[in-house]
Amino acid sequence: MRHPPGPRRSPAHRTPLALLFVFLLYVLLPPAPAPPGGSAVPAGAPAPSPGAVTDTDSGADAGTDGGADSDARSWPLAGRPSVLRGWEPPTGPYGPGHRGVDLAAGPGARVLAAADGRVSFAGRVAGRGVVAIEVAGSGSPPLRTTYEPVRALVEEGASTRAGQPVGVLEEGPFHCSEGCLHWGLRRGDAYLDPLSLLPPSLLRRDPSRLLPVFGVPEADAVRVSRSHRAGPSRRRCPR
Repeated sequence: MRHPPGPRRSPAHRTPLALLFVFLLYVLLPPAPAPPGGSAVPAGAPAPSPGAVTDTDSGADAGTDGGADSDARSWPLAGRPSVLRGWEPPTGPYGPGHRGVDLAAGPGARVLAAADGRVSFAGRVAGRGVVAIEVAGSGSPPLRTTYEPVRALVEEGASTRAGQPVGVLEEGPFHCSEGCLHWGLRRGDAYLDPLSLLPPSLLRRDPSRLLPVFGVPEADAVRVSRSHRAGPSRRRCPR
């Protein structure tokens, strides 16, 4: 005896079940392992300093030539140092000018690499300690940063990372009126502005925040003190 066939499921009923099955497979299956290598730092390479910043928006014009492919950048001193004297392009090979920037710092301050690169010189020039670093991926001839007067913590040929200590600021005499680091940038024989290496995020100062001056109370304290001096308000009872 044949039973009457039951109702057939239409494709509209099967579609939600298929979607549910695919969703469960996507959720339950483990993710594929990451490919080996990736963007990990090669073994033995110095790790970048926490103070270094990765930013591709650094200068790349001919006059302010910071156009390196490697985009890790750092101030050559901890924090945001004050610029005592800026870069003044010389009028000629031997003309007047300021071939770098002077950053405020005292003897013993750690001097940091401004970018990834390789130490091309570490020694003394005219009695002053100098460290020069070729910036990685900066073309030919490469950009070269210089730091003086410093006692070198690295040797020629060593690889460096942005923010890595490369020297210690030496005692004067300094060519500025107070202790300072002279930071230079060159491409071949051309002197460039070292600040062009830094991205805007490092050049911007934090918003100014007014702090209470010693001996001068804050506005809230003034309001509170006035309310205390005024005493409790006197209310007249209705008669």
